[in-house]
Amino acid sequence: MFRIYFIKKVINLFDYFQQKKIFNYLKKRLSDKVTLIDVGAHHGETINNFLNNFDVLEIHSFEASPENFKILNKKFKDQKRTKIIINNYGLSNKNRELSLYQFTESSSSTLSEINRESKYFKRKLKILGLDKKDNFYENLNVKLYLLDDYLDNKKIDKIDLLKIDTEGHEYYVLKGSIKSLPKIRFIYFEHHYDDMLDKGYNFSEINDFLESNNFKKVFKSKMFFRKTFEYIYQNSML
Repeated sequence: MFRIYFIKKVINLFDYFQQKKIFNYLKKRLSDKVTLIDVGAHHGETINNFLNNFDVLEIHSFEASPENFKILNKKFKDQKRTKIIINNYGLSNKNRELSLYQFTESSSSTLSEINRESKYFKRKLKILGLDKKDNFYENLNVKLYLLDDYLDNKKIDKIDLLKIDTEGHEYYVLKGSIKSLPKIRFIYFEHHYDDMLDKGYNFSEINDFLESNNFKKVFKSKMFFRKTFEYIYQNSML
């Protein structure tokens, strides 16, 4: 466990500089009080980035994992600086329940099927000091809903930034947001190019979907140590 903790600290250090680059880009374009959607909140890392970089009106945050949510809720249940709403469920393209792979290294938890024979997966286990026989994940049933329904219920008619970090479920979150896309200014998400996750879609499907709904790619950056890129798309109609 110490090895996992140490490696996570190292990755977090590099991710700090990655996030700084992204939020410097966004800060130049989001200046007024902003409403933010955080899908895949994990332990609240992006919430802190939002609070530190923007004049926040509201943050609506979603974390499907009950294990991750315990830590998230403890951190922000008494938040006084702004309106933060944290929800213990995920988002998808339809209302349903799915099995989540809750990893020992919790930020990698995913709804996607895992290709245990992939080189990337085997290398990840080796780096983390885990053996295939180790209990490196557990299966948890989680609930998923549509962002469209959530925004309708909350009567939210403007979103400055939609952030999605769901370890291979990003496309389905977007599909469940199709009615809401005209009122979203920026979408910030990551995409995994490794063969560890069986996502059921590829990047071109995300790109085509967003372009067909008036979004244009304006930012791209590779994450350290991973076959993963982060993207920002802007609504050309807003």
